[in-house]
Order: sequence, then C-alpha cells, then structure tokens
Amino acid sequence: MISRNQRINAFINLGKFLTDPLNADYLEELATAAYRKNNWFTPENTIESLKAIGEKFLAEEKILPWLNQYPEVRSPQKIGVIMAGNIPAVGFHDVLCVLITGHTLLAKTSSDDPVLIPALLKKLVEIEPAYADYINFVERLNDSDAYIATGSDNTARYFHYYFSKKPNVIRKNRTSLAVITGLETDEELTALGKDMLQYYGLGCRNVSKLFVPKGYDFTKFFEAIQSADKLYLNHHKYFNNYEYNKSILLINGVPHYDNGFLMLTESAATVSPISVVHYETYEELDTVKQYLTENAEKIQCIVSSAEAIPNTVPYGKTQQPEISDYADSVDTMAFLTNL
Repeated sequence: MISRNQRINAFINLGKFLTDPLNADYLEELATAAYRKNNWFTPENTIESLKAIGEKFLAEEKILPWLNQYPEVRSPQKIGVIMAGNIPAVGFHDVLCVLITGHTLLAKTSSDDPVLIPALLKKLVEIEPAYADYINFVERLNDSDAYIATGSDNTARYFHYYFSKKPNVIRKNRTSLAVITGLETDEELTALGKDMLQYYGLGCRNVSKLFVPKGYDFTKFFEAIQSADKLYLNHHKYFNNYEYNKSILLINGVPHYDNGFLMLTESAATVSPISVVHYETYEELDTVKQYLTENAEKIQCIVSSAEAIPNTVPYGKTQQPEISDYADSVDTMAFLTNL
C-alpha cells in the first residue's frame, strides 16, 4: 500500500516538474499534442494551465496545509471519475483529490481532453512507481464504489439515474458573474476582460454576465480590453463563433455593443454563447444581492470590488483557483475522506 508520505511527495515533485523552466520543451510538446486533438487548447493556454496546477495545487506550501485539514482514509475504495474537458486539464483537481487520499482512480477522460490527464498521470507514475496500481483509465465505471462526475444539466440527470445507489458527487452547469460599480480602474476592467475571455470563455469560472449601474457606459471597458483583439480574431474557432453569434443578433434585431471580437447584450439569461456576454442594469445593489442569493446554485464565482457583495473574487483571478476552491462549492476531499 502506498504511504501517505509517498503520495504527498509524488505530487509535490510533479508540481516541481511542471514549474521547472528546464522542462519547458516537454510542456511545449505536450501542449502541441493537446492542441492537435482540440484546437480550443492553444499551446499558450495549456502551458498556463499546467503551470497553474504546479503553483496553485502542488506546491508544498499549498498542498500540506490543505491536506492536513482532512483525516486519513482507513478503507481505500475505487472512485470512478468522469471528467470535463472544457479547458486544459480541468479534471486534474479530482484526480489529485482521489489519489492523494489513497483511493484508487477509475478515470474516464473527456473526449475533448484525451492527452493531458494521461500524460500527467504517466509522469506521476514515473516519479512514484507505486502509483501504477492506483490508476486505471476505463470506458465503463461499473466497478466503482463511489463516483465524481462533471457534466451538463442534461448529463447530470443521467448520472443521478445510474449512480444513485452509490455515494456520488455530481456537478452541473455553472457560470460566473461580475457586479460593476462604475468606479473600476482601467487595470480592473482589463482584468475583467481576462475573466471573461481566458480559455475563450469556455470555463464555469469565466464571467458570462455583468450587472452594471443603470446608464453605464461600456466605452471604458471596451477600451481597456481592446489590446487583446488579435488574440481572439486570429483563433479560427473563437472567431467563427463570434461571426455566427453576431449574425444571430443582427438578424433578430437584438440591440448589442460590439468591439470587433466581443459582444455585450442585455439579457436575463445567466449563461451566454461564446463571444457574447450578457448584462443587466441595477439601481440598488440590494436587488443584485437578492439575485445572487436566489441563483447561488448556478453561480461558480462572483467578481466585484463592491464591499456590499459577499464572497467575491478579485478582478482577473477567476481562472486562478486555489487548491481549496472546490467546483460547485462541494468539498470533494470531505466526500472522499468520509466514505
């Protein structure tokens, strides 16, 4: 049986590998391989994601205080994990939680991310060969004792039906919002653009809706993000979505703002299409707070500098979760250590 210290040291050393400049060639080759399978995973975004895993999840000063909050697992079990693939290596946090607690991983990777998770786990086994007995890639999860599954609202219904007889964590669609006061600096607005557009807006931590004061002028915001135009205009999948969604808005006569690569349109909907961000206006922040409370189960992050809005994430930080920032606010480690 692999010991607790072996598990911890293996992940810390994986983190050192991912953040060591001497391994830049390996990361570039891996990122290129991922891009060939999924053009949304640009090499730059993949490398940024892998380095964030090393810095935010696997650094010794991050992983030890986090892990020490939880009891040691007495009866390791087989945990089936169905992973998302919307942004590079997004399923890694679940992998980390399962393996560092001493459970055995039965992994079903996303067809959108077939390269990165297997490569990271191959490297983990190179670092700690004892892990080879704890990692299995499978098509079917029948042998699992418990499940962690991430998908859409539709697939969540399917997961609930098939996994209901065993312990499970099942995640649904979520998105992130921002509450603008009108007092934001240029730097904050530029960072807000990153919250919207990093990973092309495909993550649940990307801002897809704004609350702005009534009469808000978006000119300053568009000026703050304009320097990113070439990044998005030159990505064919993103730009195809931009042109398609622009044509829909124009054909339907929907009023909107457009800076050439991002559109803003007023809508009550929380989730927006790629290249589009919805907004609503408010007169009192209390009405926004009420909305956030009523829709909490659909919200991953709230970005704002308004003191009246609780539990906010700083501008530019939505795609930089810490190791204890659990998806859907469900403590995965508590689930795994209490089985």
